[in-house]
Amino acid sequence: MLVLGIMSGTSADGIDVAFARISGAPPHLTSTLLGHASISHPKKLRSEILGIAEGASVPAARISQLNFRLGSAFADAALAACKKFRVTSREISLIGSHGQTIFHLGRPEPFLGKPTASTLQIGDPSVIAAHTGITTVGDFRPADLALGGQGAPLVPFADYALYRHPKLGRISLNIGGIANITVIPASAKPSGVIAFDTGPGNMLIDALVSHFSRGRQRFDKDARLARRGRAIPAILDHLLRDPYLRLKPPKSTGREYFGRAYLDRILALGRRHRASQNDLIRTITLFTPLSIADALHRFIAPRTKIAQLLVSGGGAHNPLILAQLSALLPGIELIPSSTLAIPEAAKEAFAFALLAYETFHRRPSNLPSATGARGPAILGKICYAPPR
Repeated sequence: MLVLGIMSGTSADGIDVAFARISGAPPHLTSTLLGHASISHPKKLRSEILGIAEGASVPAARISQLNFRLGSAFADAALAACKKFRVTSREISLIGSHGQTIFHLGRPEPFLGKPTASTLQIGDPSVIAAHTGITTVGDFRPADLALGGQGAPLVPFADYALYRHPKLGRISLNIGGIANITVIPASAKPSGVIAFDTGPGNMLIDALVSHFSRGRQRFDKDARLARRGRAIPAILDHLLRDPYLRLKPPKSTGREYFGRAYLDRILALGRRHRASQNDLIRTITLFTPLSIADALHRFIAPRTKIAQLLVSGGGAHNPLILAQLSALLPGIELIPSSTLAIPEAAKEAFAFALLAYETFHRRPSNLPSATGARGPAILGKICYAPPR
């Protein structure tokens, strides 16, 4: 099958589309990335996404409208990608769309008299299927949550298929808005895979840059701003005591925790310690690799020997993050995921192409060892294209 995977992450900076050829079935699943495209969100659309994801009080009508508007945006991105890849929509068998997370609570909390966990991704797949004429799988996370899992991370299925090695223990690290890892011991079976969100990736860095530039800049290209500042150890010490970092996996997090309220807390710490703008950006840039290394030392190193760290996501292009990771993890080789055939920005979209393929064939694709679910789940909802 020729499949498109569509991903819009917690940073909501745009839509990634992966074009894949997939055949077979686990453990003999064969997949090839044929192309990758990135489409930016219009400024107003991104602002609306971030506002709602960070808990803005809005009427249900506004969320409903955004759900369909995003579905249309994902469909437009899929069609634009087809044009770039020089294929027609009729040649594409399937789309897998992650959707846009606007709320995620992986661990149950009391709600109306009963502990409840929930997740909400918008960008309705029915709209994508109707606008593209391609059967679309979306809403992947709830099936895992319904079985007591965190509903995240789901990318480990793809990590395992792509990166399992008979002799080398590997970690796939994705540094998107949130940083997450998939631990694949040498010769691991699916039940031996561990995965979880380590904490913030680019989210807080991007938020600081946007705040200080009054929205004129979205991110710190090549860590240019961070490299002009100096780290404030007292702020790092404070942040590294965050309770989330000590929480044992499986665990997941997002903008609901490391969003606007967390940014306000960082700005307050900056004022207290008289940090300049670039000092604060550098400090928070270092917080990301320090929290990742903390997770590896705390939860992984005592039981699994790791030889390679395969890095993807936007943070893979931040030289300060990579240099700090290299210094913190001696003896572990850092490798960009692009050297193993999947460009850093394409991996998550590619993963949802794989997940959609498995769902279409009625096969489970969560890894309970990663999510904490009671058992396997067939993920997502299939929205069929209108009859031709």
